[in-house]
Amino acid sequence: MHKDYGMFCWYELMTPDVPAAERFYASVVGWSMRDSGMKGMDYILAYAGESQVAGLMTLPAEAEGMPPMWMGYIFTDRIEETLRDIEANGGKICRQPQDIPGIGRFAVASDPHGAVFSLFSTEDEGPDRPAMMTPGHIGWNELMAGDLDSAWDFYARTFGWTKDTAVDMSDAGLGTYQTFAVRGGDAIGGMMTNPPGSPMPFWGYYFVVEGLDAAGKRVTDGGGQIVMGPMEVPGGAWILNCVDPQGAFFSLVAMAR
Repeated sequence: MHKDYGMFCWYELMTPDVPAAERFYASVVGWSMRDSGMKGMDYILAYAGESQVAGLMTLPAEAEGMPPMWMGYIFTDRIEETLRDIEANGGKICRQPQDIPGIGRFAVASDPHGAVFSLFSTEDEGPDRPAMMTPGHIGWNELMAGDLDSAWDFYARTFGWTKDTAVDMSDAGLGTYQTFAVRGGDAIGGMMTNPPGSPMPFWGYYFVVEGLDAAGKRVTDGGGQIVMGPMEVPGGAWILNCVDPQGAFFSLVAMAR
């Protein structure tokens, strides 16, 4: 098994207005933006320093009616086998594997409750991963699950995820927040049962910034909205849940207010 199997390896924003999203995220997260040079495709690469962190693209025509969204990609070195596992474990294939010339292959799938994620496969050895709370990188991957226990079984069986700390949030009426790692490494994310009244189950991603309050001001100054926070979380970090000006949900995390 490849060392990165089951790790989140890429993040992509699908939005109706790429230039506006470039300006917004460059300001909020501090990314520099460069055109990917991919033929026939308006695909922008977001960099933290010299590291590629994410891609921005126009919502595809076949996604009519789909809201703007951030998508996470999970690495597999055997994409067809992983898709068979996804189906066997109760998930769905939304888009069959497709080549990205000179880069790799991708597919789109969903878990048994409909939370969507992508798969990515490449022959290249990817760059070394930065430490989890490196500014400009993605610091946390969070699933608002249809049901924590059955979602956990799906991802553990499919990707080899292992339980890290469980946080009891029943005081807030939210049940258990289960953090997870890949085969016993450092925790890379968490999942909980989606609270009643929330949108359908979904994956959300936390971008690391230096100071949370200043970043929150950049969100609202740039036309975005803060929907929750600032909130302190176990481990001393602070978080904000936000929506960008085009309507895509994202979150920010910092070690200081």
